[in-house]
Amino acid sequence: MRIGMMADVYKPHISGITNYISLNKKFLEKDGHEVFVFTFSEDGYSDDEARVIRSPGLPLLDTGYYISLRYTPQARKLLRTMDVVHVHHPFLSGSLAMLYCQPRDIPIIFTNHTRYDLYSYAYLPPMVDVLGLTAIKAYLPTFCRSCALVISPSAGMRDVLIDFGVDVPIEVVPNGVDLAPFHEPVEPVRREDLGFDPNDIVLVYVGRLGPEKNLPFLLRSFAGAVAAYEHVRLIVIGSGPERENLEEMAGRSEICDSVRFLGALPYEKIPAYLAMADFFVTASVTEVHPLAVIEAMAAGLPVLGIRSPGIADIVEDGVTGLLVSEADLASFTAKMVRLINEHRLRSELSKNSRKACEAYSIERTTGLMESQYQQVVRQANNRKRGLRSRFTRWLDAARR
Repeated sequence: MRIGMMADVYKPHISGITNYISLNKKFLEKDGHEVFVFTFSEDGYSDDEARVIRSPGLPLLDTGYYISLRYTPQARKLLRTMDVVHVHHPFLSGSLAMLYCQPRDIPIIFTNHTRYDLYSYAYLPPMVDVLGLTAIKAYLPTFCRSCALVISPSAGMRDVLIDFGVDVPIEVVPNGVDLAPFHEPVEPVRREDLGFDPNDIVLVYVGRLGPEKNLPFLLRSFAGAVAAYEHVRLIVIGSGPERENLEEMAGRSEICDSVRFLGALPYEKIPAYLAMADFFVTASVTEVHPLAVIEAMAAGLPVLGIRSPGIADIVEDGVTGLLVSEADLASFTAKMVRLINEHRLRSELSKNSRKACEAYSIERTTGLMESQYQQVVRQANNRKRGLRSRFTRWLDAARR
């Protein structure tokens, strides 16, 4: 098959969606498919992989996103040769899929990767936020009705989409992770290199440092644990707009010597840092399908988190980690302290985590996605026998 991935942003932007598209592309290509990524950037960017089709766009501040309302003629011509297109951002890429693909009966699959409602709360001023949420609820159901298939990476996100008013069937297909680098034995980073003692209990967070991740809450909880246990340390891996504020918050508190902000690290180095840690922590309630959590579980780490769509779909309380029912600081800190103190519990949760993450292996999820592609392509081929579709193809050929 010729598969077109449509994304508002791609490499070098770092995000879970970018990583998923790249990984899914790689494994689909291993199975013999031709996979193209259609995206935007400034002129002159050189890709390190084949079949990434970039159209010029205007930079959106310093977010890494570029805005454009059309693809180049060359990109449009290539897009029309796809057997199926897979949209990963509904607004810009989704609108272009409707414009270029729907009239030609090229089936459109949409995966909703993001809690757009909660991101609007985190990033938009109050009045714009209300308007933004209203626009999301108006647009998403209409867009989803135009798709051949709507996919949610988790059951919790499927429920959120239904609450938005999406009234078409939604398939749950997890985003896959290449588990091998996290399963294989790896030499851990030396704790001494970070100024830690070999006997310290080390917590790790990996992810974007943005307001939607609830990281001030995490630091306050960690401060409560440090007040009781001096041998506890936290490493924070990732970058984002909140890094400076978080470092300042930690620096003026009693945890200043217990936290290390390491910034964004090359992806291939992450397993060595996870292998050094004792458990993974996150206070985010905006996740859809957190790949960093799955990677931590693959490395054998228990997970401490807040019960919410995305997190609760992956982490089973008391089995692969510990969850609190809501963002209550006392409850979260109490469970953090429990994981610090109970080595036997951490060991049991670790074994369970390694087993549970197999459901998210990229090999398994790629197979599931291939089946969905094949089904919608068969349905589209039946429609293409119709008069309108034949006329559109004749018109495209006449324009060449």
